[in-house]
This record gives sequence, structure tokens and C-alpha cells, in this order.
Amino acid sequence: MTTIPEPAGAREPRSTRHRGPVMLRGGEPDSRAHGTTTDQRLLDRRGPTDWVHTDPWRVLRIQSEFVEGFGLLAELPKAVSVFGSARTRRDDPYYAAGVEIGSALARAGYAVITGGGPGAMEAANRGASEAGGLSVGLGIELPFEQELNEWVDVGIAFRYFFVRKTMFVKYAQAFVILPGGFGTLDELFEALTLVQTRKVTRFPVVLFGSEYWSGLVDWIRRTMVPAATIRAGDLDLFRVTDDVDEVVRLIREAEAARLAGDNGGGMRALPVDPGPSDA
Repeated sequence: MTTIPEPAGAREPRSTRHRGPVMLRGGEPDSRAHGTTTDQRLLDRRGPTDWVHTDPWRVLRIQSEFVEGFGLLAELPKAVSVFGSARTRRDDPYYAAGVEIGSALARAGYAVITGGGPGAMEAANRGASEAGGLSVGLGIELPFEQELNEWVDVGIAFRYFFVRKTMFVKYAQAFVILPGGFGTLDELFEALTLVQTRKVTRFPVVLFGSEYWSGLVDWIRRTMVPAATIRAGDLDLFRVTDDVDEVVRLIREAEAARLAGDNGGGMRALPVDPGPSDA
């Protein structure tokens, strides 16, 4: 994997903040938010209790986020969601891998969806954009403001994590997981749970970077399987690879099987009678 150089003529970053889907650059921060996010204000039970009476109205805001997301993405072509750390540096080999993956997916005819942030997300968006594909960013309101990266063609910023996560799954045919932290693991295990319980079918989950993921996979194999908290066959719900071509091949094979009417789960078909849920 090669190192991707800094873009020539990159402009100096301006202070950026988000208020729901609205992005504001420059100027003074809005003090009315008091450094909190919409999710935090929804879940926080401290302070006066009059907020209880406003919760029914929050349903309308949540509904509006779903409407905005569905409206923006409804006509999206076939797509793949790519996850990874926002902290991945541009001189990191996994950044270069992210660019290669985004580019390969675009050439294969897939739009690329990421969280729209920096690091591995930026890399995948960049690869897709530079290859002439559609690059999508689904951002999230955070206490530390994070703008959509410059390679996002179509973007939206969400207030609520659960709405955003719905969009990642609903409009993607597969997940590609680059090395990342808690947020990446959250997306990984949610995807595996959806495949295991057959909420989604023929949905490849591909972990890229065997050196990074090997410890986690070994723990799953040596701890969870013997403890019978998952079945040995559940290890087939995902693949680990260091080969960009294999990433595209696995996704194409799952798509071909789905079009042929084979709705097996994940990377293999689940048994007809899976027994009690392992979720």
C-alpha cells in the first residue's frame, strides 16, 4: 500500500460547527447549545423536569431526520458503507488502503457511503470521488465539531445516532470495516447482529487489515465460541482480508446471489431452523 500525499493547495481550515443538518463556518460559536448535542439533551435526566413535556415534540424532529435521510438517499444507486477511524492519518498505510477501496468500489459501480469525517472515512470518500464515483457522507452532531470532508459529493448531518445508523444499513449492500475505534466496533457488531438474526440478508461484512483485526477475531473464536454465546458457524458471517480485489469480489458475489434469489445471511446461508436467538 502506498502513502497518499497531502492535497496540493489545500486551504486553511475554518472553524466549523453544525446545528442539525446545517453547517456553519467562521464566526462565533452558538452559546445556546452549551456544548451539548441533541442526543445528550434527549437522554440527560438532570435538571428541571419541565423537559418531560417537550419529549412528544422531539418525535417530530426525529421523524424529520428520517424524512430528510430517506428523501436524500432514496434514489441512491447500489452502495457500500465503509467505516474506519477518524484518527487515521493521511500518511498511514490504512489511509492509502481506504483510497484504494473507495476507488475500486466506484469502478465496480458502487456508491461509497461513509460517516463523512476525516481519517479512514475521508480516504474512502476521496477514492470514490477521484475515481468518478458517487461519494456520500452521513455526518453526526458531536460535542467536538467535525465537518464533512471535502471529497463528499452528497452529504447530510444527523442529530441522532440511531437515525444515521439506519441510513448506513438501509442504503448499503455491504459493510467494509477499516481499522477503527469504538464507533467502528459499534457499526461492526450491529451489522453482525442484523445478519445473524436475519434482519438483513446476503449482506457481506468485510474486515480490512488482518494485522489489526486478528486479535479480536481470535478472541471471538477462542472465548465466545467455547462459551456457546455464539455458534462456530457465526464466524462465517464476516471475512478478514488485506486484498482490495477480494473486497470487491465478495460484494459482487453476494449481489449476484441475491439477484438470483438466494437470500442466505451474510457470507453464508443460515440453517433453516437457527434455534434460540444468540443476539
